[in-house]
Amino acid sequence: DVRSKLKKPIYVSTIKTGKHTDPVWQVRWQEEDIAKELGFFSISTDGQVANWTMSKSSLKMEPMMQLKLITNEKDEPDEEATLSGFAGGCCFDFNSKSEHLFVVGTEEGKIHKCSKAYSGQYLETYEGHHMAVYAVKWNKFHPRVFLSCSADWTVKLWDHNIAHPIMSFDLGNAVGDVEWSPYSSTVFAAVTSDGKVHVFDLNENKHEPLCEQKVVKRAKLTHVAFNRESPVLLVGDDRGGVNSLKLSPNLRKPVLEEDQLLRIDKLIAASDATQAAV
Repeated sequence: DVRSKLKKPIYVSTIKTGKHTDPVWQVRWQEEDIAKELGFFSISTDGQVANWTMSKSSLKMEPMMQLKLITNEKDEPDEEATLSGFAGGCCFDFNSKSEHLFVVGTEEGKIHKCSKAYSGQYLETYEGHHMAVYAVKWNKFHPRVFLSCSADWTVKLWDHNIAHPIMSFDLGNAVGDVEWSPYSSTVFAAVTSDGKVHVFDLNENKHEPLCEQKVVKRAKLTHVAFNRESPVLLVGDDRGGVNSLKLSPNLRKPVLEEDQLLRIDKLIAASDATQAAV
């Protein structure tokens, strides 16, 4: 609690109440549907997605999903992976319209669609990346669409009902994070390991970013976040620095509520037409 004078955490996970056995790469608050208790979820390279509940005295961990490893027949079996049998979880995101639905990105480059209701199996596996997936983010306006970014230099746009990516963008360096804007369904920002921020508006240009800016010289950018109210972008780097950037007016054009879904639907339709032509 940041209001407390004591610089000690309120809760700490322990072996007794449950903890991860590998680094934790992401945590996310989410209210439990039934009990309305405030809890959060975490993902780790130990292959676990866990649900944490805060009781009066302790922090309790409940494994929600074990990320089973999926190997292609043609792939050589990785001995280390075969020993554990679990995929290394890197990132996840819950769908805001169907809260039981979430996507998970793994070190192996696969993305899995999961449900809180089925802890033992994947609803779908998406193969498009061939290196670790660093972030997956559902679109804030369209319930079917999400973005992923990876160490393989690409950002990919997906419809969760389609097994292949709708669009792919090569940014020339490992992409540490990607984030949708809160004001337009077609605007997103991505950050790369060469210290650059890339801002796309797919309604304006489906191939190139509208803006590409170098923010830091000798650090890799690892995180990006939009301010919900103001036209401000925050970027974090691997040296512990955070930079604040103001978006120019052409990157923050307001969009009518009824147009938000239409714009993404148009992109999906155009992609379907291209796929059909191929």
